[in-house]
Amino acid sequence: FVSSFTAHVATEEINPSLKVSLFKEKTKLEGTKRLKLYSKILHDCASKGSLSSAKAVHGKIIKKGIDPDLHLWNSLVNAYAKRGVFGYACKVLDRMPERDVVSWAALFSGLVNEGYGYDVLDLYCSMKKDGVLPNGHCLVTALKACSLSLDLFFGTLLHGEGVKVGVLLDVFVGSSLVDLYAKCGQMELAERVFLSMDKKNVVSWNALLNGYALKGDAGKILNLFQGMTESELRCSKFTLSNVLKSCTYLVNLTWGLIAHSLVIKTGCEHDEFVGCCLLDMYSKCGLAEDTLKVFKRIQEPNIVAWSAMIDCLDEQGQIQEAAELFSLMRCKGVSPNQHTFASIAGVAANLGDRLYCEGVHACIFKHGFESEIILSNALIAMYMKIRSVQNGWQVFKEMSSWNSASWNSLLSGSHNGKTCDRGPSIFHKMLAEGFKPDICTFTSILRSCSNLLNIKFGHQVHAHIIKNGLKDNNLVGTSLIDLYAKNGFLADAELLFTQLIERDLFSWTSLIAGYAQSDCSEKAIKCFNHMQRQGVTPNNFTLATCLSSCSNMAMLENGQLLHSMAIKAGNSGDVFVSSSIVDMYANCGCIEEAEAAFQGMVSTDTVSWNTMLFGYLQHRQGLKVLETFRMMLDKGLEPDEVTFIAVLSACSYMGFVNEGKEYFDSLTNVFGIVPTIKHCACMIDILGRAGKFNEVESFIKDMKVTSNPLIWETVLGACRMHGNDKLGESAAEKLFELNPGIASHYILLANIFAAKGRWEDVRRVRALMTHCGVKKEPGCSWVMVNGQVHIFRSTDGFHPKHGEIYIKLKELVEKSILAGYVPKTDHILNDVSDDEKLEQLFHHNERLALAFALISINPVKTIRIFKNLHICEDCHDFMKLVSGVIKQEIVVRDANCFHHFKSGICSCQDYC
Repeated sequence: FVSSFTAHVATEEINPSLKVSLFKEKTKLEGTKRLKLYSKILHDCASKGSLSSAKAVHGKIIKKGIDPDLHLWNSLVNAYAKRGVFGYACKVLDRMPERDVVSWAALFSGLVNEGYGYDVLDLYCSMKKDGVLPNGHCLVTALKACSLSLDLFFGTLLHGEGVKVGVLLDVFVGSSLVDLYAKCGQMELAERVFLSMDKKNVVSWNALLNGYALKGDAGKILNLFQGMTESELRCSKFTLSNVLKSCTYLVNLTWGLIAHSLVIKTGCEHDEFVGCCLLDMYSKCGLAEDTLKVFKRIQEPNIVAWSAMIDCLDEQGQIQEAAELFSLMRCKGVSPNQHTFASIAGVAANLGDRLYCEGVHACIFKHGFESEIILSNALIAMYMKIRSVQNGWQVFKEMSSWNSASWNSLLSGSHNGKTCDRGPSIFHKMLAEGFKPDICTFTSILRSCSNLLNIKFGHQVHAHIIKNGLKDNNLVGTSLIDLYAKNGFLADAELLFTQLIERDLFSWTSLIAGYAQSDCSEKAIKCFNHMQRQGVTPNNFTLATCLSSCSNMAMLENGQLLHSMAIKAGNSGDVFVSSSIVDMYANCGCIEEAEAAFQGMVSTDTVSWNTMLFGYLQHRQGLKVLETFRMMLDKGLEPDEVTFIAVLSACSYMGFVNEGKEYFDSLTNVFGIVPTIKHCACMIDILGRAGKFNEVESFIKDMKVTSNPLIWETVLGACRMHGNDKLGESAAEKLFELNPGIASHYILLANIFAAKGRWEDVRRVRALMTHCGVKKEPGCSWVMVNGQVHIFRSTDGFHPKHGEIYIKLKELVEKSILAGYVPKTDHILNDVSDDEKLEQLFHHNERLALAFALISINPVKTIRIFKNLHICEDCHDFMKLVSGVIKQEIVVRDANCFHHFKSGICSCQDYC
C-alpha cells in the first residue's frame, strides 16, 4: 500500500488537503518507508504544493518524535527554501546533526532564485568551515550568486574550487563561469573559459552573447552567432533577440535575414519580443514594407510593437502612413503609452498640420500624460518645428519642472529666420536657471547665431564650449565651423576643421558651403575634391553647394563632372540638386543644356521654374521667359516675388511696355503680391528703356520710392541709354546723397557727359569721385582652358603668352576692319588723342581673353569668356564681327547678361 501511495504522489499533482488526509491514514507506517514517504511529500510541497503542507509534515515529524535521516532533513531544507521561508530553512539546517553538500545546495538554490546573492556567498563560507566540499550543482548555484552580486573576486575563488574538485569540465559549471565573467565585463576571461569547454550548450553560447551585448559589441555578437549556427545548436529566442539587436545596430541586413530564417525555423515568429526585434531590424535597414509584413504576422501586437511600427514609418518618411497606423491602433483598443505619444508627436511635427498637432496634444491630456516631462518636451519640439512658437512657449510655461531637454526643445524653435533672434535670450535664461548646456544645446544656439550672423554672441558661446570641455566634440565643432564660415571668418573655420578628430560629411559640407557663400568658389571645389579623396560621399546639399560654386565661377568642366556624379549616385532626382544643375549650365553659357536638364527633372517647384526663367533671362531669350511663365501657370504653380522680377525684366529689354504694365498690375490684383522695390525698379526700367521719362517720374512719385538708391540707379541707366543728361544728372545727385560709395554711379554720369562732349563735367565727376575716396572696380575677363582659369586686365602684359596674344589680337583687328569694323572712340572717357583712344580700345581685357582662347582652344569648341563689368559697345561690335570672320561661336558673360556672338549677330539683339 505504501508503494502504491508513493507512486500516486510521484505521478499526480495532489492538493494539500488530500496529502494531509492520506498522511493521517498512514500514521501507522514506520521505519525507512515512512521516512521516504515524508521526503516524497516534502519534495512535492517544494515544487507544487503549499507552505502549509510542508509545515504539517514537519509538525508530524516533531510530534511523533521521528528521527529524520539525512535525506529527510535535506527535503525539509529544500521545501522551506523553495517556498522562500529562509528563516525556517536555516533553523532546520542548524539543527541537522550532520550536513552534506546537498543540504547547503538546497538552501543556496532557494536564495539565488529570490536574488539573495550576497547571503549565498556568506553561507558558502560557512559551508567551507563546516568541512563540506562543493559539487557541480553547488558551484553552479554559488557562481550564479556571484553573477547576481557582480562579485568577481569571489567568483575567481570559486573558479579555483572548480579546478580543485575536478568539476570544471561540467557544461553547467562552465556556462556559469562564462556568465559570471561576462556580466562582470571580463570578456577575455569569459571567452577563454568558453573556448576551453569540451561541450557547449545554448546556455553557454547565450552567456557569452549576453556579455558582448552588455558591452555593445555588436560585431562580436554576429561573429559568435556565425559560430553557433555552424555548431548546429538550436537557437533560443533570447539568442535570436540579441543577434537581431546587433544586426539593427550594425544595419547588417544579411545576417538579419539569416536570423529571421532561424526565427521561423524555431517557431519564435509569433513571440512579441522577437517580433519587435525583427521590426526594429528591418526598420533600421530602411525596409518599411518588410517591417510592415513582420508587424502583420504578430497575432496580437502589443503597444511596443505598434510603437515600433509607427517609429519605422516615421523614420522612412512615410509620415501619413504613420499617422494612419496610430489611428488604427486606437480603433483596435490598444491604449498608447508615453513612447507612442512621443513618436506620434514627431510624426505630427513632420506632417506640419497645426490642427493635427493640437489633436495629439489633446489626446495626451485625455490619457493623463500631461505631467510627463518627456511628452511635454516632445510637444514643445513639435510646436517649434511647425513654427507655432506661442503654443510651444505655453507648454514650457505650464511644466512643473524642466530639464535640459526642455530648454533644448525650446531652443529648437530658434533656427529659422523669423525666430532665431530668440535663441540668445533662451540660452541666457537657461544658464540663469542653473542648467548646464549639453551638446544639443550648443548645436542649437550656434545654429541660431549662424542665422543671425551674430558672431559676437557666437564667440561667447564658443568660450562656454571650451569651459564645458566640448571643443573636441564633432557635432559642436561642425556647428562652430558653420558659424565662422557663414560670418566670413574662413581662417577660423579652417583652423577648427583641422582640429576635428573625425571629419564627417557635415563638417566637410559646412566648410564647402562657407567657401561658396564667401565667393571662394575655387576653394570650395578644391575642398570638395579633397573630401572625395578621403572617401566621404557627398549628399544632396553638398552637391548643390558645389554646383553653385561652379555656377558662380562659370567652371563648366567641374560642373559637368558634378552632374555626372549626381546621376551616378542617384541624386539628380532631388529638386534642389537638379535646380542647381539647371542654374550651373545657364550661368556657364550653356542654355540648351540647362533647358534639357530642366525638362528632364522628375519633380519641379517654384524655385526650379524661377531658375529656368532667369536662365532664359540671362541669355536674353525674353520670349521664352514669357512662354515658360505661362507654362508655369498652366501647371498650377504659384508664382512668387522672384518670378515676377524675371518676367518684368524680360518685358524691359524686349520693349514690351504694355505687357509689362499688365504684369505689374497683376502682382497685386491677381496674385496678391505686394510689389517690392525690385518690382518697381523693373517697371521704371521698362518705361525708361522706352524713353518714357515723364511716366518714369510720375511712377516714382505715385509709388513713393524716391528714397531708394536702386530706383535712381535704374533711372540713371535709362538716361545713359537715351542721352538724357538733365534727368541723369538729377538721378546721380540723388545717388550721391543716398549711397556715395558706389563707383558705377559716377562712371555712368561721366559717360552721359562724355557722350554730350561735356568734358569739363567729366573732369568734375572724376574729381568728386577722387574726393569721396571712391575707386572704380578694376575690369577683368577670364577664360577657362584645360581646367585652369586665365585672368586678363586691359593692356595686360604679364601673361606668359602675352607676345602671342598681342600678335593674334592685331590679326583679329585687321580682319575685322576689313569686314567693316569702325572703332567707337567716343566710349573712351579720357580726353586724349584719337591714336591713344584706339590703343586703349584695342587692348580691352575681353579682347585679350578672346585672343588667348583662339591660340589655346580647339577651333571647333565654343569660346566662353566671362567679365566682371559690362561689355562696352565697341567691344560688342568687335565680337560680332570676329565671330563672323573666324566662323566660331563666342559667348561672353558680362555683369548684365550672356552674349552669344555667332555669324556676326548677337543674341541680345544689340540691347547691351
